[in-house]
Amino acid sequence: MNILLVEDDPLLAEGLQQALRQAEYSVVHTALGEHADGLLLAQEMDLMILDLGLPDIDGLDVLRRLRSRKHRIPVLVLTARDGMDQQVQALDMGADDFLEKPFDLRELEARVRALLRRSYDLSSDEVSIGELTVSPFHRTATLKGQRLELTAREYEILEALAISAPRVMTKARLAQRLTRPGEELGDNAVEVYIHRLRRRLADSGVAIRTLRGAGYQLEEQA
Repeated sequence: MNILLVEDDPLLAEGLQQALRQAEYSVVHTALGEHADGLLLAQEMDLMILDLGLPDIDGLDVLRRLRSRKHRIPVLVLTARDGMDQQVQALDMGADDFLEKPFDLRELEARVRALLRRSYDLSSDEVSIGELTVSPFHRTATLKGQRLELTAREYEILEALAISAPRVMTKARLAQRLTRPGEELGDNAVEVYIHRLRRRLADSGVAIRTLRGAGYQLEEQA
């Protein structure tokens, strides 16, 4: 899952990135609120960890802009220990949770997992569709008990379809998930990865369905 980390303290940001990546998350970091706002417009994120004391604009302004666009991404706010007024204001503006500095990394990781499970209505750390099981918190997928060896982008497409099932995911949203800062994605990149995944899922009882003009849907076949 993709996490946007907005934190201007270089030591804290480095430690958080290392911990989150060890926990198998994909992390995009920025120290600037304006940059964070742009990233939220350009990329598909699953969760934002937001410090409020940023050097350019206040973290509350980032949150305000996000919610004004009706964006429902979960937001975990980092606050100073004496920042009760900020905590209340952040929650009133649409933050989902907050954590006081300094904090234990284990607590942060637990709060991240809880927010992500709630966001995608997951009852456990795994999603099963027929004989396909996807573990978003471990970035693994198994089919009929055997681990699928997927590239990073193949996995990201499969994970996105699995946690959204039975809802349809548009091609544009899938493309956003594949985009990395400073990279350009070819127009047919999503189709390429969908084609590869279909070959891996062939004759498994699980298929990726194309809904013309709407997007893609992962489903169990009768």
